[in-house]
Amino acid sequence: MPVQTLSHQQLRQSAEDLASGFPALLAEAERVANIVAGGVHGRRRAGQGETFWQYRNYDKSDPATRIDWRRTARGDQVFIRDNEWEAANSVYIWRNGAAGMNWRSARKLPTKQDRASVITLALASLLMRSGERCAIIGESERPRAGRVGFEQLSQRMARSTGDAKHLDGKVPAHAKMVIASDFLESKDVWRHRLSRLSGRPVSGVLLHIIDPAEEAFPYKGRLEMRIPGLGKLPSFLVGRAENAQEEYQKSSRPIVKR
Repeated sequence: MPVQTLSHQQLRQSAEDLASGFPALLAEAERVANIVAGGVHGRRRAGQGETFWQYRNYDKSDPATRIDWRRTARGDQVFIRDNEWEAANSVYIWRNGAAGMNWRSARKLPTKQDRASVITLALASLLMRSGERCAIIGESERPRAGRVGFEQLSQRMARSTGDAKHLDGKVPAHAKMVIASDFLESKDVWRHRLSRLSGRPVSGVLLHIIDPAEEAFPYKGRLEMRIPGLGKLPSFLVGRAENAQEEYQKSSRPIVKR
């Protein structure tokens, strides 16, 4: 029997409910996330912004309106005051849509795909409230901001297939990425995917989504195991599942370490 996924309205409401319990990232970035700062960020170079960056000597190509007369009056040189270039981050989101993500160990639990969608959209809601721009990789032509942008983002997330080919989509250099998956594909597959991303270059966060049963392996007795979405792998039998629990938990390690 197929598992029903969340509608666009349900997905957006769940994400908003999850995000509503957190303060704006602009004020609480280090305490809440410690991985991203909200709002506008300095780029460590001269450009448009409100924060002082440096004084430099006047050049004949500079308009006279940019001369800092107070600094110039202190000596014999004419100085220009440069501010630091400030701009919002662009954050690109990808949620794995493989068959294995459309699974849950109990009816009362959401599927891994729905959970990944809600968490990534909640993060996008927090980011976009603080002035950042977000996009769904392979589903959005450009990052968007604001309330209208979040509405469009949630619609695209709801209909996103989460195909791994989307990771080859156009992502600008130095953008941020959030990748949500159960990471059940082989290590070599993920090394290949991530190495291609790091070559652009981009940076970001891997969000590991697992069902409680995948973490605890709470099964007992004779058990038939099937893994959907990973090719034509045969099912296999575990004679006494409780005896395999300890070994399973030891082998369940993140494929990527910080």
